[in-house]
Amino acid sequence: MRSVLKKVHDGLNTRTGFFILTLVLLWIKTYAVYVNKFSLGINDSMQSFLLLLNPLPTGLLLLGIALYFRGKKSYWIMMIVDLIASLWLFANILYYREFSDFLSMGIIKSSGSVSNNLSLSIGEILHLSDLWVFVDVIILTLLLVFKVIKIDTRPVKFRYPVGVTLLSCVLFAANLGLAEKNRPQLLTRTFDNNYIVKYLGINFYAAYNAYQTHKESATRASASSSDMDQVLKFLEKNKTTVNPEYYGKAKGKNVFVFHLESFQQFMINYKVNGKEVTPNINQFYSDQSTISFDNFYHQVGQGKTSDAETMLETSLFGLPSGSVMTSYGTNNTFQAMPAIMDQQGYTTAAFHGDVGSFWNRDNTYKSWGYQYFFSEDYYKNKSNYSIGYGLKDKLFLQQSVKYIEQLPQPFYAKLITVTNHYPYELDKQNQTIEKTTTGDSTVDGYVQTAKYLDDAFGEFISYLKKAGLYDNSMIVVYGDHYGISNNHKKAIAQLLGKKSVDSYDLAQFQKVPFMIHVNGIKGGIDHTYGGEIDVMPTLLDLLGIKNTDTIQLGNDLLAKDRNQTVAFRNGDFVSPTFTKIGSTIYNDKGEDVTDSLTAEQKAQVKAQTEYVDEELSLSDKIITGDLLRFYTPEGFKATDKTKYNYKYSEGLKQLKQAQKDKPTSVLQQNNGNSTENLYETDAPELK
Repeated sequence: MRSVLKKVHDGLNTRTGFFILTLVLLWIKTYAVYVNKFSLGINDSMQSFLLLLNPLPTGLLLLGIALYFRGKKSYWIMMIVDLIASLWLFANILYYREFSDFLSMGIIKSSGSVSNNLSLSIGEILHLSDLWVFVDVIILTLLLVFKVIKIDTRPVKFRYPVGVTLLSCVLFAANLGLAEKNRPQLLTRTFDNNYIVKYLGINFYAAYNAYQTHKESATRASASSSDMDQVLKFLEKNKTTVNPEYYGKAKGKNVFVFHLESFQQFMINYKVNGKEVTPNINQFYSDQSTISFDNFYHQVGQGKTSDAETMLETSLFGLPSGSVMTSYGTNNTFQAMPAIMDQQGYTTAAFHGDVGSFWNRDNTYKSWGYQYFFSEDYYKNKSNYSIGYGLKDKLFLQQSVKYIEQLPQPFYAKLITVTNHYPYELDKQNQTIEKTTTGDSTVDGYVQTAKYLDDAFGEFISYLKKAGLYDNSMIVVYGDHYGISNNHKKAIAQLLGKKSVDSYDLAQFQKVPFMIHVNGIKGGIDHTYGGEIDVMPTLLDLLGIKNTDTIQLGNDLLAKDRNQTVAFRNGDFVSPTFTKIGSTIYNDKGEDVTDSLTAEQKAQVKAQTEYVDEELSLSDKIITGDLLRFYTPEGFKATDKTKYNYKYSEGLKQLKQAQKDKPTSVLQQNNGNSTENLYETDAPELK
């Protein structure tokens, strides 16, 4: 035994031995923090393996720097690296406990600062066990100071540190490859900081976030107020006139924005074996007080749902790659719908049964001006309550009622459903319709989750009617993006009753529902061509809220003089006359007319192409240059992000106080009696 201990001691008295000890301790404590301090959502054995692996490549790389130096300097560099890594872990433990998210360079640099974001004092947030991240630093330092471990002053051959650096790169490449296989487009479509940490590690996250922040800061720094001139010129040239038949018809009403996850227009009135898939949505769609747009297209890019939300709330497009919400949502200036509504006396709230950090909502919603964000922490959850991306829709909507009824009226409330999300899997007890029989396993379950979403929607609408909210609200319902991608052409053709589909058919397949219900309004099917970029100006005009000074790239869908060219994020477009997909031009019948256009038609297509290119380009410039900081519309106040705190305890406290300050909530009007009992659901999980 003594000989073994002596060998270990002798090994530790070498630089290589001390390096391995420091690396192993850093690796172990990082993994321990992952498992015990964060909730990273490990779903399979590959994710478990990557969580264990990912501290190693960056640990080798960072500690390996010390091996390029001699003597004491080498040892103290290792200790400094370990200390910095420990401080980063410690800071993230505290921040994660408060916000279920990781620190970003943007948050650290932002005017609010981290300390202002934390609602509790450090003493209240800190747990004694958090300090264990420093134990190895302290022990190793004492071992060196008291010379229990002696410093090895012998020179190291250059090939050894180079080998360590190369090994770290090889391990990271393997880590990244496995991560991409398990979660495609991990970095190009950054859903959530939790994903990066889970797959690639907290140290890689720090470096990647710093790079992204630097890139964004450089673009922002090169922008100037004169860049807004081109934007204002474009808006002036393409402005529309309000439709007096509809302007202000929803003035003073509550607003519900109901987000149909992955729901496409072709599902309206669709049947499987003679049974309607979405009877409740169909009824709402054809209601005499509902304006339903049947040529409404999603316009999302890589950001998918986050792009849809960005267009809905800001009338700006998503980015060519990545997501506005994750890359720019924390620090950019916005003139967003929630902020505008807040300044018009509305209570603003978003509801989502998933973690608040997904798509960086917990930070972006502050930038947009949401007073409340009811995310996962506000909902009761059990093992069978969630599926894929959060709480099942029936349970989510049923539990949302207790918060809706407390919102002072009028309010602006957005509810984001998740169950109708790829891969369209639903437990047997919730399946109420047969699958389609295209033979495509991904596609065939789509109608089952769509039917579930429809049932949940029907229950929610029924509650609104019983609670007296239906007639006193403008109810907006929209599909955020496609549910079935163009990779499933054979299945799409079968669903549409076609032998095959071409590029024109696939462009038309990008239609999603957009419906606006206002009691007493003249409804019907509106054939106007439009997209998600047009939602915000349409809603503001219906509410009678002046929005001629705000920067919105979309136009009111109810205006008679609007441009009906609908841009896709990749530069293609659809319109009532021509559709452009790549270099191919189709007419309104879907015929390829690329080589048979008249001179006049060529000029029209050219004008449409230039319009789309300029619209997309200006949107990108506004976002990447943060141009709205240079322009404040008349009567609009810039959003103060430090006012908002979405932590569960704070949210409940604010709701309670808000009802005292403005006693107009459904709960107050009902003499303090809850309306939760009016909500009826057949969710089997509750039986």
